[in-house]
This record gives sequence, C-alpha cells and structure tokens, in this order.
Amino acid sequence: MAEQVSKQHIQVLCIDDDEIVLRTLLRLLAASNITAKACSDPLEGLKILATYSFDVIICDMRMPNMDGADFFAQALNIDPEPHRILLTGYSDIDNTIAAVNKGKIHAYIQKPWQNELLLRNVSDGIEKTSLKRQNKQLEQKIKAQNSQLKELNNNLEQMVEKRTLQIRKVLKQLEEVNEREKHEHRTTFEILYNFINANPYLDGNQAQNIATTCKQLAQSLGLEKHRIERAEITGYLAQIGLLAMEPELYKKPTRELTENQKKLFYTHPSTAQLMLMPATHLHDVSEAIYYQFEHYNGTGQPKGLKGKEIPIKAMILAVARDFWLAVEQFKSTDESDFERARDQLQLYSGTYYHPKILESLNNIEIKCASDQKVGTMKIISAQDLKNGMVLGHALRSYDGILLLPKGHVFGTKSIAKLQQLEARKPNPFRIMIKN
Repeated sequence: MAEQVSKQHIQVLCIDDDEIVLRTLLRLLAASNITAKACSDPLEGLKILATYSFDVIICDMRMPNMDGADFFAQALNIDPEPHRILLTGYSDIDNTIAAVNKGKIHAYIQKPWQNELLLRNVSDGIEKTSLKRQNKQLEQKIKAQNSQLKELNNNLEQMVEKRTLQIRKVLKQLEEVNEREKHEHRTTFEILYNFINANPYLDGNQAQNIATTCKQLAQSLGLEKHRIERAEITGYLAQIGLLAMEPELYKKPTRELTENQKKLFYTHPSTAQLMLMPATHLHDVSEAIYYQFEHYNGTGQPKGLKGKEIPIKAMILAVARDFWLAVEQFKSTDESDFERARDQLQLYSGTYYHPKILESLNNIEIKCASDQKVGTMKIISAQDLKNGMVLGHALRSYDGILLLPKGHVFGTKSIAKLQQLEARKPNPFRIMIKN
C-alpha cells in the first residue's frame, strides 16, 4: 500500500510484549533525540502502521498470537518502506535466517542488545529510509517530466545523473567527517576502491593489476614519489565512474554494446570526475581518469588533446589499462601472453600511446596482483574465514537478505553456516574483512 503524504511521521515503531523492554527502548531512543511510538500487541502494531509513517520498525521475535516474522510479513503489505529490525533471543541461526527470509528483515539483533549497536542500526535505518523516500519522490518527478522518453539509453542517462549526485553526496559527507585528514587522500581512496571491489560486475583484482602497472611505469619514467603514488591511485579508481551506471553497460565486453550504449559507456570518465569533485585533494587523479581515452596523436576523446597536452598520468593509465585488457582476452597471465599484449599495444605507438611509455612497458617486469587486499579491507570467500575476523561491510545472501551485520566477529558457528550456504551456490561469497 502506498504511503499517504497526510500520515503523521514518527521515526521508530517498537513492538514487544514485555513492557519493561518497551520502556527501555523508548528511554534509549529518546536520549538520542529519536521520536518513537510503542505497543505491546503486534495486531495493534499493524493498525498503528496503517495510521502513521515510520522510518524503522523494531519488533520482538517471540510474542503471543503472532511472532515477529509473521508481523513483518503482514507489515510489508501495509508499508514496505520502513527499515525492519528483529529482536531475537534465539541462538539457532537457522530459525533466525528463516524468520529473516519470511519477513524480509534488514537486520536482527540478539537480546540482550548492546545500546551502541542498536542505535547504530536505527540511525542507519532512518537514513536509508529517508533516502529511499527522497529517491521515490525524485523518481516520480522524473517520470512526470519525462513520460514520453521510453528509450533505454535516455533512461540510463537519468540514472547516471541521479546516482552520481548520490555518490557525490556520500563523498561530501566523507570529506566533512575526515576534515582533519582532508590532505590525507588515502582514506577516501580506500573507501572508493572498496566500492569497486564489492561490485560483482567490476574486477577488483584487475584494478589492482592496472594500478600496479601504473606505479611501475611512473617509476620507470622517473616521476617524483608523490606522482608515482597518484599514478597508482589513478589505476585503482579508473573504473569508479561505472558505479553510477547500469550493470548492463559494463558486465559484458564493450564490443557487444549497441552504438548508443557505447557512447554512454565512454562517458564514465566524465562521470568519475563529477563524483570525485568534492575530494579536492584528488583533483589530479580525477583529471587523469577524465582524460584516459585521449590519444597521443589527438584523435581521442573527450577533448582531442595531443602529445604533451595530455596529462602524463592519463597516458600512463591508458597504456596500463589496455595492456591488461589485452591480457584478459588471452585468458591467462603467463609470460607469453604478456609479450603478445605488449606487441599488440606496440602497433599503436605514436598514434594511441606515448612511445616512451610503451618503451617503459617493454622494460619493466610485469607484476600481477597477489590477492584482493587494499588498505582497510580484503575480500575472501567463506572457505577462507577464520575465527576472530571482523566483517567490514554487512553481508547479504544471494537474494539480498541480510545475513550478518557490519562489525560481526566471526566464530566457529557463523563460519560453518556461511560455508554451508556458499556450498549450495555456484559462486562464492565476496566477504569484506577488516585488515
């Protein structure tokens, strides 16, 4: 049922048959200036949900007449927007996951809860629900203004703009939170690379290979230390603009795209420049990404720059990027394929690529990324988990259901359960672990 604008808005709805628990929840939320409404009967909770709008619903699992899973299943038909948090005393992860699937829960927290963990989940839920509602309003406005624009590429362009604005907003928030570190670009770079690495259609390992080769080329060319570091970061973030695009544009080879899709795909460097604009300390990196498709002879895009007009890091990125794309076509990474990729690029020396950079490519010993680990995170499968590892980002099932929250410390039981789930699927989990 669609939410009515006339509904009175309250941030949190709490449902638990234990009055002591309800009073405790209300005091905790009030202390954090969060408005809340509570009831002890889930049937009454459904009536309240039809009368008010909420950002977050907190519901106990064990209650008379109706358990938390059944309540959330019915609540979805009334208002699917609120962030749903289940309070459970269950120690059986199978029953909990079954409840999560039935009620499409976003998170579950075991009793007795930790106040900090509960408040963090509530705050995240309020922010996400607010953003979803804003996006819904924006989508309705776009639909009203563009009702006759039915072609796929036009719709994709609108999505690019919207997603770019959202990511730029996140970047701006990161800049404000890290004001004392605004000259330390590493923090922002690591967070952005984690976004790329977590995307199932973007190859984080390939990004590491490109970054490593960019660094080697910059060293071979005798660039200063800080420019070598920036060349490496440019390699890591060369694909960041694709995050604002639909996966249909980049989960398959470019040659398989339609002409209109190709045109849209090749705008990802300009999208990246817009996304990175708030990160002023990464200006030279965003510039290099923006000009990565310029050609040495002036036939490239977007500006048709020629020779020394093209930033050196952009020319380095072009060589490293296309070298690894050529290697990828050969489906292996042995020395003979490296030579074939070098020979392929050499055909365009002086036209697409700077001859001196290609000469450096021929003189360096190519290094492959040894593992998926950069800065604050590494990505592993369930089979590689060990006791005590800390989850860096919330882990969801293949259907999008939350399995474990951010910050979970892995133990024997949770590792065994994830390994069982992973064994049933064709692809392993991509689990982000804090270093």
